[in-house]
Amino acid sequence: MNIQTNQPLVSVIIPTYNRPLYLRDAIASALNQTYKDIEILVSDDCSSISPIDVIDSFQDTRIHFWSNEKNLGIFCNVTNAFKKANGKYVASLNDDDMWKEDFLEKLIPPLEANPELALAFCDHYVVDAKGTLNPTATEINTRRWKRDGLKEGIHQPFYQAGLVDQSVSTAAAAVIRKDAVDWDNMPASAGSAWDLYTAYSACCSGRGAYYIPERLTLYREHEQSASINNSSSTQGKIHWAQCGMFCYSTFMQDDRLKEHQSYFKSKWVEASTSMGIALLRLNNRSEARPYLLSALGQKFNLHTLVALALSFAPQPLSRPFLGVKTNQ
Repeated sequence: MNIQTNQPLVSVIIPTYNRPLYLRDAIASALNQTYKDIEILVSDDCSSISPIDVIDSFQDTRIHFWSNEKNLGIFCNVTNAFKKANGKYVASLNDDDMWKEDFLEKLIPPLEANPELALAFCDHYVVDAKGTLNPTATEINTRRWKRDGLKEGIHQPFYQAGLVDQSVSTAAAAVIRKDAVDWDNMPASAGSAWDLYTAYSACCSGRGAYYIPERLTLYREHEQSASINNSSSTQGKIHWAQCGMFCYSTFMQDDRLKEHQSYFKSKWVEASTSMGIALLRLNNRSEARPYLLSALGQKFNLHTLVALALSFAPQPLSRPFLGVKTNQ
């Protein structure tokens, strides 16, 4: 299927790993867009469950698929795909999420009308593993990311919305002007926080962001969600803490963000404390203390102080407070 239009090409980036059933829904939602001039780049990160049958089932030449020879991790998997994109605009779609059919049709026009915009973004629904809408979680999500008070239209600069409120979901609910981000110099240290760093890069372009207060994306919550897996495992917490420390340290050093330094410092302290606690759970006390001491050196935090005290407490006493089962 090859559709020729006068619309600018949009590259849809779908990074995937071992979720073929959800991937089918994601690709279908991209192909069902009322905006037709798209290419779909599906980058498989060396899945043990090959998605090739899913790809072949669509029989659509707009889909371009490759599988990495070895697992690269989410950062390299997604950024490599962005670099290969041919579109004037790029839009990431998680392999377990979906777009409403008018997602691109509504987000592209503001970008076409104003070259001073780096991206356009929207709100999103929360659905369960089966794709059933969760109205309560959806409302909570909208309020959590401050989209309930965000006005429709242009926000320039958009440091507050992009980096403080984190209203801009570049992983699934935004269309980005490709040349607004330097994809070749995205730092690997951003890791799983690549979407936050992408928002930072777009902010630093000096261009604005256009917000459409409609829910045009369906964000799926399920047991395989990266956010759930990383929040439940100690190694996941360590990874997220490392990514957070890098991003917020970078933001703290950027003179353009002076107005928000206090917030970024608090988030860096939070990430450093999370790192320290995760290491304590692994009984790596000597490794944990520098993170906790550095966090306290930046800003007093009772949570951090308690964690530091526990690092000196006898192990049988500290383990229950760290959420570690005593029989481990």
